[in-house]
Amino acid sequence: MTDELKPMYLGAQSALPQTPEEAELDYVPNPRPDTLYLARFAVPEFTSLCPVTAQPDFAHLVIDYAPDKSIVESKSLKLFLGSFRNHAAFHEDCTVGIGQRLFTEMKPHWLRIGGYWYPRGGIPIDVFWQSGEPPKGLWLPDQGVAPYRGRG
Repeated sequence: MTDELKPMYLGAQSALPQTPEEAELDYVPNPRPDTLYLARFAVPEFTSLCPVTAQPDFAHLVIDYAPDKSIVESKSLKLFLGSFRNHAAFHEDCTVGIGQRLFTEMKPHWLRIGGYWYPRGGIPIDVFWQSGEPPKGLWLPDQGVAPYRGRG
């Protein structure tokens, strides 16, 4: 592996960043830059804190993107997402902020994020953001997360 391709976290012991701002996302060259395809990260155990009560909030995130020249290295993404455990923000801020940061830094052809949040105060909140219209010809599978049904 050349230095250009060597991810900064992969294969190394890494501490969880204290805040999302402190977290460094690592990007590596796309192995198929001339191919239009969709990459998906499913994050079924995302956590953050309510900015009002400081109680934990839980979500199932689904991040879909069509890479251009680079892809996000998964360990750095795990560390970034883990840094939200002690981060106080509303569901909308977490979901949209994650999508916008990935889109701004990685510069994919297209990106969408679905945040399927578990109920707080008896109301589940789902938050969705995408960077724009998907590229023509890109296969977009359903995100596969069922609407919240409680015990029913």
